[in-house]
Amino acid sequence: MDSTPDWTRRPAEAADIEPVAELRALVLRPDLERLGRYDGHRVRRRLRESFSTRWTSIVLVEGAFAGCVTVRPAEPGGRLLEHFYLAPEHQGRGLGSAVLRTLLAEADAAGEPVRLNVLQGSPARRLYERHGFVLESEDPIDVYLLRPAAG
Repeated sequence: MDSTPDWTRRPAEAADIEPVAELRALVLRPDLERLGRYDGHRVRRRLRESFSTRWTSIVLVEGAFAGCVTVRPAEPGGRLLEHFYLAPEHQGRGLGSAVLRTLLAEADAAGEPVRLNVLQGSPARRLYERHGFVLESEDPIDVYLLRPAAG
């Protein structure tokens, strides 16, 4: 039986910035604390500085805010996936995989690779690797992953 909740996404609006900033702070806190880098003000500020309604979608479950994801053009081409956060009550239920499959199908249709980065030790890395992402590079804080274009 498929337990993945029904979900939709809608374009982000300016009013979404604060709920998204709060979700980012909540979701990243355990990994940032483990790395000795958690600063609640900084984690929210960094989201606010890079938030784009043009590239961000809000993930909804039963019409309610469940998370967000940003997909923007990447350097040196392809797509950059960032700010993919799901509220804790929606994690581990297949929603992340469902959203990711949709995003990757869109990239595949365009023949574009997808890049992203995760924090060292983040359990999210396993999700991305299950969906074809491979290590591109890493440093003491971040792991940079690439999913080559399909075909």
